[in-house]
Amino acid sequence: MVWVPLLLVACVVAGVGCARLCRATLATARPGRADTLAGPAPELTVGEAAYLAGGPLRVTDLTLVSMHRERRLLLAHSGWATVVDATGRAGDEVERAVLGAIGPGGQSPIPAVRPVVAATDSVRRLAERLVDRGLAVSESGRREVAAGLRSVRAGFLLTLGLGAASALLVPAGERTPVLAWFTLPLLGSGLCLLIGRIEVYPYTRWASPAGQRVLAGLSPADPLTALATRGPAVLEPELRAALAGHGTRPRGHRG
Repeated sequence: MVWVPLLLVACVVAGVGCARLCRATLATARPGRADTLAGPAPELTVGEAAYLAGGPLRVTDLTLVSMHRERRLLLAHSGWATVVDATGRAGDEVERAVLGAIGPGGQSPIPAVRPVVAATDSVRRLAERLVDRGLAVSESGRREVAAGLRSVRAGFLLTLGLGAASALLVPAGERTPVLAWFTLPLLGSGLCLLIGRIEVYPYTRWASPAGQRVLAGLSPADPLTALATRGPAVLEPELRAALAGHGTRPRGHRG
């Protein structure tokens, strides 16, 4: 009966992982203010839609492309951003953050600009406003759900390993009932992991259930809205190459 303690360990680990995932999911899916308020769905700015659909980096990409199309910034296909108009639009904190990330030289590789802007207080404040409105998942909520998924996955793999080890520790004639017992925690953690990947995984992203419903009602007819909700794949090849950024200094541009 040396396999019984191994079975108990597998059951405990699988049960703790599933319980942690369920608790994190329930906390994240708790109705926010956007769910409890009556009336029409809340309106989103294009920057808020970008955050809900793709997070801080999507907000940065949207701002870069918007400034490029307004001829205040030049995005070269070689992956460099050049300032044309160093005056950010009044009231737009993210644009000022972009100009600050590019620096006083007026030119910087886009891969170096994107993470700097995404980590600025302006993007963080935008996220906090969306969390307060119940449209975005908080950073702690995303961490808890992701940790829950990792715990369930670890329980599933541990059960597989302990079941295989237990089968090797008993005579060949006793292996069938041993493996049958290990099937219980394996099936439980496997189903929890499958459901988690289908139903829970969206909570590891940026938009809450209410935010996802608002995003689904947006029309992609406007190019910037399409970029916000669907990402750089909707852009023309030159801008996609610019955002991908190869880090090669464009010839003829000032340093």
